[in-house]
Amino acid sequence: MTNFLRSRFSKYQEVKIAKEKGAYPFFRPFHSKQGTVANVQGKDVLMFGSNSYLGLTTHPKVLEASENALRKYGASCAGSRFLNGTTDLHLQLEHEIAEFIGKEKALVFSTGFHVNIGTLPTITKKDDIILLDRMNHASLYEGAKMSEASNAIYRHNNASSLDKKLTYYKDADLKLVATDGIFSMEGNIVNLPEIVKTAKSHGAAVMVDCAHAVGVIGDHGKGTADHFGLTDEVDLIGGTFSKSFASLGGFIAGDEQTIDYIQHNARSLIFSASITPASTAAALASLNIMKSDDSLRLKLWENTRYALGRLKESGFDIGSAETPIIPIYIKDNDLTFKFVTRLFEEGLFVNPVLAPAVPPEDSLVRFSLMATHTFEQIDSAIDMMERVGKELGLITQQKSA
Repeated sequence: MTNFLRSRFSKYQEVKIAKEKGAYPFFRPFHSKQGTVANVQGKDVLMFGSNSYLGLTTHPKVLEASENALRKYGASCAGSRFLNGTTDLHLQLEHEIAEFIGKEKALVFSTGFHVNIGTLPTITKKDDIILLDRMNHASLYEGAKMSEASNAIYRHNNASSLDKKLTYYKDADLKLVATDGIFSMEGNIVNLPEIVKTAKSHGAAVMVDCAHAVGVIGDHGKGTADHFGLTDEVDLIGGTFSKSFASLGGFIAGDEQTIDYIQHNARSLIFSASITPASTAAALASLNIMKSDDSLRLKLWENTRYALGRLKESGFDIGSAETPIIPIYIKDNDLTFKFVTRLFEEGLFVNPVLAPAVPPEDSLVRFSLMATHTFEQIDSAIDMMERVGKELGLITQQKSA
């Protein structure tokens, strides 16, 4: 019998070629916790490729809460939130997230991706328009594509471009502007004051995905809207538990009527299993740490300022980075692979970012900071990058004296 799938994909050789060259940096297995040092493929390396911005994945209180929930509730809820997958922990997390973010109600999904592919198609319809920043996360794009609404893309962080799009679509029934709070690859913060001002002048609603912003900016890490004092002006605030919350899952927060509608109509919520009790408890414990102690977030920013200072002197192109997400622009796929591979050999784990995550001409290495990194670890990592960068011809200027 002919294997039609094998025939269709037989020409897909990119992975095989990369592995033969020894330059395949994906799906690398970890053999330890992801702290500032981790064991990857049997090798201890400095970890600068994690989204655990506050370093809570190994925090004793988070681990204890997760273990206790595992013993009390079991390993899984074995069902969706809609039916048998809601525990009192889920409800407590939703209540505390809403209170923390500053909205009337919050709803917990299985992942941050599920939030966006559930929320956007649910709240929009055929005669609506969804306006997306060019550099938004893929989940916002996927959610918009799944909607019956039309989609439009405005230039990255550009309120003037957004204004032109909103003017063009002035007759849409509902106009919804959806943007990242901190852009996950570029490492810059959305110009929310101008985006909100422009949106409101056209009667448009605003949704901000704070996946990389909660725990990082705003009072005690409340996110982008709080950072700019615009919580009441933003209609929906989303986020994930897989980064600063050191867990798994996601949330959307807004007014009670809108969240109630999403809760009873979003297919990615109704037809997906709920996050485990252990994950729920871990997110709750992380939230309680954020609320009670801002020292980790402040240390994260000390590390960020220190690393940005060193990298600006190094000769690498880091674009407009201003957060713990620092892009090292390589702008060449093969060189990006080589750079990451050589850094791993030296003892540094960082992530390559290629299309479709970014345009092909913007390939980069993502250097991510945690509150638990020491200055010595940051120095060691950047020293490795400078050494390998010179070896591969990536350094564009001499390091300042």
